[in-house]
Amino acid sequence: MTQKQDMTAEQQQQWVREQYQVATKYLATQGLVTDSVIVEKSRYLVPIMSVWKLKALDGSYLWVICGDLPSDHNAFNVAPNAREAVRHFSFKWQMQAENLLKTGDKEQEKFAQLLIGKAEGLYDMYQQENLWVIE
Repeated sequence: MTQKQDMTAEQQQQWVREQYQVATKYLATQGLVTDSVIVEKSRYLVPIMSVWKLKALDGSYLWVICGDLPSDHNAFNVAPNAREAVRHFSFKWQMQAENLLKTGDKEQEKFAQLLIGKAEGLYDMYQQENLWVIE
């Protein structure tokens, strides 16, 4: 998968900025305030996914994922780099989906199916070596 060809470089940069805002707002809803971003460790696949390494005000580091998928976060120590963080989110979402499917609640089951699809897409991206080559 490559960056969308019909987006200009400026539009791609705008998308990345917007995703950073999504990530920091998401963390705020979780009670976490962002201190800074570690840009060289963060990765983007415009307009599908962004994975951010963020530092919270309390000094902890977090992986945050957002884009055309649910926003989520984990402690930095679950993965040494963005690629492994993507794999971790994929596995995490698969497990969450399994638990949701057991509830018998139709709405929860719909969300579980969404999570399964997104988790499979993340794992596909994780496996594509060419997406993780830094030029």
